[in-house]
Formats: sequence, C-alpha cells, structure tokens
Amino acid sequence: MKYDFDEVIERRGTYCTQWDYIEDRFGEKDLLPFSISDTDFRIPKPISNTIKRIAQHEIYGYTRWNHHDFKESITGYFQRRFQCHMEEDWILYSPSVMYSVSLLLRLLSKPKDRILSFNPMYDSFFTVIEDQDRILVSHELVQGEHDFEIDFEKFEEDIKGCSVFLLCSPHNPTGRLWSRRELDKMVSICKSHGTAIISDEIHMDMQLRGKHTPILDYIEDYDKLFLVSSCSKTLNVPGLIGSYAVIPDQSIRDEFLYQTRKRDFLNSASIFGMYATMVGYTECDDYIDQLCDYIRGNMELVEQFVKAHFPDMRFTMPQATYLAWIDVSAVPFSSEELQEALVHIGKVAIMKGETYGSNGKGYLRMNCGCPRAKLLEGLQRMKKAVDALYEEKR
Repeated sequence: MKYDFDEVIERRGTYCTQWDYIEDRFGEKDLLPFSISDTDFRIPKPISNTIKRIAQHEIYGYTRWNHHDFKESITGYFQRRFQCHMEEDWILYSPSVMYSVSLLLRLLSKPKDRILSFNPMYDSFFTVIEDQDRILVSHELVQGEHDFEIDFEKFEEDIKGCSVFLLCSPHNPTGRLWSRRELDKMVSICKSHGTAIISDEIHMDMQLRGKHTPILDYIEDYDKLFLVSSCSKTLNVPGLIGSYAVIPDQSIRDEFLYQTRKRDFLNSASIFGMYATMVGYTECDDYIDQLCDYIRGNMELVEQFVKAHFPDMRFTMPQATYLAWIDVSAVPFSSEELQEALVHIGKVAIMKGETYGSNGKGYLRMNCGCPRAKLLEGLQRMKKAVDALYEEKR
C-alpha cells in the first residue's frame, strides 16, 4: 500500500517524550522539536491492524517470546534484506537495545576494563560504559570531504587493552554506513587483540546512500561478535517495548538468558512489542522502502536549504539514519549562542553536537523523521535564529 508520510499528526497530550517533555532538555515549552530519535509518522498498517486484533481479544496475559514465529521473523528479515544468515537459537528477547548493551558489557568485561567507542557517539553510550565502572576509550572519527572516517592506525593503538569495542552501525550521530573494507579492518584488528564487538544496529533499515552490512556477516571469521537491534526505530514503535540480541556464543547466550530471567525477572515479553517485531519483519517491507525514499527527500531539502541560506554551514546527506548532522563549525558565534538563539528566537529544539562527545562540537543533530512541512518550518525557524545572530554581529 501507499503510505502518506506528509500527514501531520498531533502528538501533544500523549505523554510523548519528544513533544510533551521538550522542556526537560531545552528548558522551554512550546518548541518545535527535532530532538529524540523517534518519528512523527503513523506506524505500518499491518502492525496497527494486528494491535487492534490483539487488543480486542481483551486478555493480555504472560507472553512467551521463545518460539519459532518470533525468531524466524528476525532471521528471515536479515536474510531477505541483508543476505545475512543467523541461527534461530542465537536470538534472545530484550526489552530494549540499551538493556542488551548494558548486560553484554557486564558479561564481556570486568569493572575498570577499557571499552572503545567512536567519538562522536550516541549519548547513551557514555552512561552505559561509565555507570558500570568501565573506562571509556574514545576513538575520534575524522571529518573527511563528505563523511566521517576512521583513522585505522590510531584505531589499532586505541584498541590495545580494550575488552570490548562498542560499535554503532550505522553510526549515530554522523549517519555513516560502514563499508565492507572498514568492517573488514575493524573485525581483523579486534580479532588480533581479542576484543569483543557489540554492534548496535538499530538504525540498520534507514539506508540512504549505500548498503548496510550486519556485523554477523563476519561470524565465520571471528566468534566474539554480538548484534543488538530492534524494529522500533524504523517502524516507530518504541512505546510497545521490544528488541532482541543475537548471540552466537552459547556460554554468553546462556548467561544472558539467566540474567534476564533470574536476576532481572524479565520472564514475559510485551505482547504488543513481540507482535510488532513479527509483523514488522514479515509484512512491512513496503513501508520501510517508502520511508527511506521519503527521508531521502527530507535530507535533500536540508541540503538545499543549508546551501541557499547558511553559507557558513555545511551538510551532506548521511548514508543512513534519519538524523541530519550539520556542520556549524565555521559560524562566527559560539555553540552556546547558537543554542540560545534557536531556543529563544527560533523556538526550535535541535540537539547540539557536544551532546554526542567532544568531537561533536561544531555540529547540530536534527531529527528529520517527520513530515516535510514540519521540517521546512523547523529550517525556517533555524534561519530566523541564525539571521538574528548575524544581525547582532554587524
């Protein structure tokens, strides 16, 4: 079916984090938000139809996830979309991707162990590493002509003594799709140092320029590979609760299952989250394809707007994600001045790059998972704020 991503849906008054609680992060109400990464789009029709059917049953008892239908939906999706094989036995349910990352870090490392991740990085990576008494080692990505790149000579130095490499693939916030050549090198270097790789692939479906390669494509070459993901980011169902971890190593898998059941008492899945995964991965390819096309159009709008109105800024369409990573390092005012103007003059909420690490300074992260009319209004509000700053400098 044809989906209408131009449809504007009122989200205020639904306890929505992005709209109703924008003041928590930006200190102001009534801002137009482009912040937390969920979308403003309706979910796929097969999922909403299934939720209605389950709701009408009017019994929401304890729900078992450990069955063929749940696991086969995931293995079939990876095979169909990425030509990546995985065994059903490797798959475990988890309430969220970051829960899986947190538990895997505890299983694969000890307190005071070194954990490597790229800088800039998804901001929850800071807390998940440091709050578990691990030491964060930041590898600074290098801004190339169009995309951020890895300095592999430095990467090999940084990986020494690290128990785990926490990879975001595709990368949030820069939007990089790691190439096979890059993944070959990452896996080879980690293998030579005995460093496990946890790959957060929640943005894997949003491919705008290029093709995503799951880390488990390399499981025949290296056995310390762990993949965590969810359909929630793409299909806009994080409120239904559900994700999965793919763990080929049986001893780690057994311990993960033991910890979830015996320590954290997560014995039952969310019935709605489980069905969202199964239906999302078997009946919603058309939605995903149309969504990628629409986001591509949104990114083209950002690119054109930046070129036309912000001569001191730079933006290139990301290879993946619906997150625009805008280079504002050449503007003649500070990050603090820019944020103040965006919030108080433009009345628009766009994440400052420093949120994602020291290497994010001089950037803005703008969530473009929204109807084009909202995005255009956000860009116009951004222009109002920036124009006011330039006027002050005259």
